[in-house]
Amino acid sequence: MTSDKKNPAARRATNPVARHPSLATRLARVKLFLCDVDGVLTDGSIYIGGEREFKRFDIRDGLGMILARRAGLKLGWVSARPSLATKLRADELKIHFLVQQGDRLSKTGAIEELLAQERLSWNDVCFVGDDIVDLGPLKRAGLAVAVADGVGEAKAASHFTTGAAGGHGAIREIIEMILKAQGKWDSFVAHYSE
Repeated sequence: MTSDKKNPAARRATNPVARHPSLATRLARVKLFLCDVDGVLTDGSIYIGGEREFKRFDIRDGLGMILARRAGLKLGWVSARPSLATKLRADELKIHFLVQQGDRLSKTGAIEELLAQERLSWNDVCFVGDDIVDLGPLKRAGLAVAVADGVGEAKAASHFTTGAAGGHGAIREIIEMILKAQGKWDSFVAHYSE
């Protein structure tokens, strides 16, 4: 069996940046990381009973967002569905921007307000989505990402599709790719190796 170190074709097959050279440029220029919530940060399940709603969030996705924030990226969640569980998790992770607009404004409109406020452009944005309600941002973002179990239209509108499903490490996967492309990943590995 040939190791990946000795087989460039095998390395390219497992390295998404090698398979998509323009992806490296898109990853390197991300300043604002935005994503949908239900189906991206969660597996799309909602547990409702009594007075509370419960959602399952992936702990590695959470650490990935903490590392991204520490690396200087701005983070935001853009959801069409208001939820106290989402707010609690966003507060815990110190997410910079939480937009839960319901039908008040499209996701695209909400993000454009945020971009104006932060003096950024769509080229600075990585947006991760999973469904047709995410098509506007996916078609505009400098780096558009769909999760592995996203709908076909979301995948077709994206520059990259994760190997992991929503709520099961997809966010961590793309954040690691961004931090590696920006030369920020190795310092975290060194820090936690002490």
